[in-house]
Amino acid sequence: MQQFLPVALCSIAWHQREEPGSTFVATPRTQQREHLSLGTETADGKYISPFHDIPLFAASKEDKEIPAKRSKTTGSEVLFNMVVEVPRWTNAKMEIATEEPLNPIKQDIKKGKLRYVANIFPHKGYIWNYGALPQTWEDPNHRDNITGCCGDNDPIDVCEIGSKVRSSGEIVQVKVLGVLALIDEGETDWKIIAISVDDPEAHKIHGKYFYLNASYVSNLHNIDDVKKHKPGYLEATVDWFQLYKVPDDKPKNHFAFNGEFKDKDFAVEIIKSTHEHWKALLHKKTDGGTINCSNVLVSGSPFCCTEEDARSIVQSVGRKKASKCSDERSFGILSKKVSVALCMWKGNPAGEKSQAITIFCIYENL
Repeated sequence: MQQFLPVALCSIAWHQREEPGSTFVATPRTQQREHLSLGTETADGKYISPFHDIPLFAASKEDKEIPAKRSKTTGSEVLFNMVVEVPRWTNAKMEIATEEPLNPIKQDIKKGKLRYVANIFPHKGYIWNYGALPQTWEDPNHRDNITGCCGDNDPIDVCEIGSKVRSSGEIVQVKVLGVLALIDEGETDWKIIAISVDDPEAHKIHGKYFYLNASYVSNLHNIDDVKKHKPGYLEATVDWFQLYKVPDDKPKNHFAFNGEFKDKDFAVEIIKSTHEHWKALLHKKTDGGTINCSNVLVSGSPFCCTEEDARSIVQSVGRKKASKCSDERSFGILSKKVSVALCMWKGNPAGEKSQAITIFCIYENL
């Protein structure tokens, strides 16, 4: 049976030794450089797609197959898996690479430069743990009846508002609280507001909690509870999304519903709709354009490949990028937790120290 381990999938950072003529070395992620791209694997070391192979609905502990046969619930509440792309308070624009084989998480590049979001005063970087719900897709060919705009061609975004700072590649079980309808350059870009069920702040919000399946479960139930127990957070969220592109000489973003957050039930219906669009994509019932649908675990999908094919994809991506430019290199690392890592790095045009571009890792014995 395939088994999925919901933990951080990479904890490597890259920095340059101070000695003259030295190259990049791996160090714990708490040190100088953030990791800039991650491949995704199951607990037993098989490559998978974080876009297509991680189930949308969180599986119960009794059911650890992928995809999940049953949904984990808190009473009548369905929990979802969130793929963390950007940890809170960081600026690197990390995202699931939807057009690349097996969709690694990597830092976006525009006009040859790594992308970072500006600090929107008084905040530093992203103000939540930011990521996406797997197995969802905002179809660019579907005009939303509510917003009047087509989808943005990405999995649906999530703003996780718990107190923990998460890691890129971490899979977090979240409970949905509401949704904001951002209109980004004429496209519908839903922003799900959610909280991790294991967050230490979750059970403190009402001063009480209940215990289920060895996890503390939040009594923060809906978007109104966020307004009550985290005053100012939703207002800051609207401001952030409205202004974050302005430093790049772009106009302010706009919102449907005049920037009003819709409740949990509304949000869940939006998620279900994007899940149906994703199903159509993976079963070739709609035109996905340049979206890469390679997967290992989606039953009946014409894009499903073998585990050996997936490993070959990762290795070939590493070789292609290594030969693409004279100042990029590819090499492997051996340690207790990492058996293989392919890293691409490229010199910064501004003359700063080089930064990692792509990393695929195989984790064992976690």
